[in-house]
Amino acid sequence: MGVSMSRHLGSCLVFCGVLLLLFILSSSPQQLTVYADSVVQQTSVTVASVATAGAATDGPETSAPRKQLARSSVILVTGGAGFVGFHLSLRLHREGCRVVALDNFNPYYSTALKRARAEQLQLKGIEVVEGDMCDPGLLGKLFDLHRFTHVASMAAQAGVRYSLTNPQSYIRSNLECFVTLLETLRSSPHVPLVYASSSSVYGANQKAPFSESDRVDSPNSLYAATKKANEAIAHVYHGLYGIPVTGLRFFTVYGPWGRPDMAYFSFTHRIAEGLPIQIYGHGRPQRDFTYIDDIVEGIVGALALGAAEEVFNLGNHRTESLLHFIEVIEQEVGRPANRSMVDMAPGDVLSTFADIEHAHASIGYMPKTTIEIGMHEFVQWYRSPLFRREYAEEGEWQRRPAKAHPPAGATPLGR
Repeated sequence: MGVSMSRHLGSCLVFCGVLLLLFILSSSPQQLTVYADSVVQQTSVTVASVATAGAATDGPETSAPRKQLARSSVILVTGGAGFVGFHLSLRLHREGCRVVALDNFNPYYSTALKRARAEQLQLKGIEVVEGDMCDPGLLGKLFDLHRFTHVASMAAQAGVRYSLTNPQSYIRSNLECFVTLLETLRSSPHVPLVYASSSSVYGANQKAPFSESDRVDSPNSLYAATKKANEAIAHVYHGLYGIPVTGLRFFTVYGPWGRPDMAYFSFTHRIAEGLPIQIYGHGRPQRDFTYIDDIVEGIVGALALGAAEEVFNLGNHRTESLLHFIEVIEQEVGRPANRSMVDMAPGDVLSTFADIEHAHASIGYMPKTTIEIGMHEFVQWYRSPLFRREYAEEGEWQRRPAKAHPPAGATPLGR
């Protein structure tokens, strides 16, 4: 009973502290140009943007120079069996880095999908560790054993709707575990941390495109608040202990091996199965859909840069209407959707649009993948033997909030 009460009190203290930070740090962390001590080389990157089904590729074409990770790099990827962490781990491995992928395989969506990703990693010789980022003892042992040169923290509790029924999961995964990782890095303050933030931090922002210099003090959901809190907490740990920190605001990431709670995955499955889909906002929403290989290219660039403190938007710098997005899926699947229009979901926003000028200037980030190409690659994977039906149909994300009960088939677009 005492331990339970202590843990509950700890969660509350962390949450209250984070709310205070959000008021104090209402604007984006100052963008610095000082770089951490990491072994890198200056180069010019030219790689293909079109993926092959079931695997990540080397990323988008870019002519802007960026630094490259040394082949001697040893990188911890948290959330390594998650969608972004999986593709990132494969890419880093191909670049010659040694990768350790840490994941707790939580049941928010299909654990079978996560374990299938982990199996793919292990087949490539990548070490997969099943464990909790909230466990300081485990993190300490991993750091002692592997002497990491970089950390890419992709672990998080994602989703807006799920926060309506499971708020504590967001506090624990996105705040307590994030602080546990930063506390571990206090013993290795030279190791750069690149972590996943989200375009959701822009909340009710009315200006487009969204820039890193825009105010981000009006979150629309608990998920968005925890991602803003991550940026504030990282800013504090950089200021107090000198830990190099870079936050990456992802814009609606999609692609093969993706998340089944996202609209592109759920819509594809339901249309292919002849099931109805519910379209939020009566089709008015727009999203900056960003293909996974483009996102991974940006993460690798941020790891190689090793900035003292930075925040970057990683988006596609173009918006697509929800109705056009559905038309692309219909064309790829080869059958029309059975559509039903519904109101906007609680905590959702009408539009997202990334200004990527800062990321392009700093890390050579230049996404190339159109929604037509990206969705073609996703559907190719969906139709391949690598896909299993249970990936789309299992997981806690499908539980519906009692007071905000959306119709069956309604799926969040994602941020």
